[in-house]
Amino acid sequence: MATQPEGRGTRHGGAVAAVLAGLLLLAGCSTEPADEGDGRERPTPPPAATGTLEQLAKKAGCAPNVSTDAAELRQANCRTDEGRYVLTTFATDRGQREWINEAKDYGGSYLVGRQWVAVGDPEVVAALRGRLGGTVETAAPHHSGESGGGGSEDGHSGHHKS
Repeated sequence: MATQPEGRGTRHGGAVAAVLAGLLLLAGCSTEPADEGDGRERPTPPPAATGTLEQLAKKAGCAPNVSTDAAELRQANCRTDEGRYVLTTFATDRGQREWINEAKDYGGSYLVGRQWVAVGDPEVVAALRGRLGGTVETAAPHHSGESGGGGSEDGHSGHHKS
């Protein structure tokens, strides 16, 4: 029966192909292309550091002044030669994303790693990225903070002081 080994080889080959396709898909999701298709190269960010608040602070060159020590997040004020920033670690990825989404209402620069965020001036965040890796997210303030309410985004051009 010559057809049986052929069939087994095909099934085995199909399984290998499926595993390889899955690995290629995962690899494609975890790396950034060096070329965006328009001739400009995009630098690949360094891998993000991991660890506790204290471990991350040490990698960043900071002696952390812990201001919040809760089950869902830990937060510390830090100061380096580049300036001041806030370093926050999170118990869950979801908690981190919710925190970032709310914090972005106030604008700023955020260096984001796996279950941690550093917030500071753009120059400070850029310097930290060299030590901690991660990706930079920036946000413009959604409101001036004077009105106290969120409101709609449509009226932003009317926020002028006379």
